Amino acid sequence: MSEKKAVKALVSGGQATAGPPLGPALGPLGVNVLAIVNKINEITKTYAGMKVPVEITVNTETKEFEVSVGTPTTSALIVSELGVEKGSGTPNTEKVGNLSMTQVIRVARAKHSEVLARNLAAAVKEVLGSCVSMGVTVEDKDPREVQKEIDEGKYDSLFKKD
Repeated sequence: MSEKKAVKALVSGGQATAGPPLGPALGPLGVNVLAIVNKINEITKTYAGMKVPVEITVNTETKEFEVSVGTPTTSALIVSELGVEKGSGTPNTEKVGNLSMTQVIRVARAKHSEVLARNLAAAVKEVLGSCVSMGVTVEDKDPREVQKEIDEGKYDSLFKKD
């Protein structure tokens, strides 16, 4: 019976290399590390500039491999939508950007399969929570205010498309 080994790593989208963390983890398995790295880069190129979780499953006998890619972190998706380097170090006083509700919904949809939220509105509220800690405003308001507006039904029309 063939044995399978799984290697998990966090890589920069489209920029994985045969160096750490992948090379040292995959090398001992006797697989073509470059082929795996190329496959990872091909799959993750749409996440350029973001850290992406990947899992490589290797059949140690046949040396066949499968690559599965997770979704970047919520904060990575927010930073990408904003086009900034990173969140604010002092989110209460320094704001790094402003997202539209459409952008917040796009991030929530990307993360929806991984978050515990039972519907899109709840997923959006989770993303808004991340915005608070990152110093990001939404629709030029404090994200907590937008969360209240969601509770009041102000954005219901945007969530009906589910």
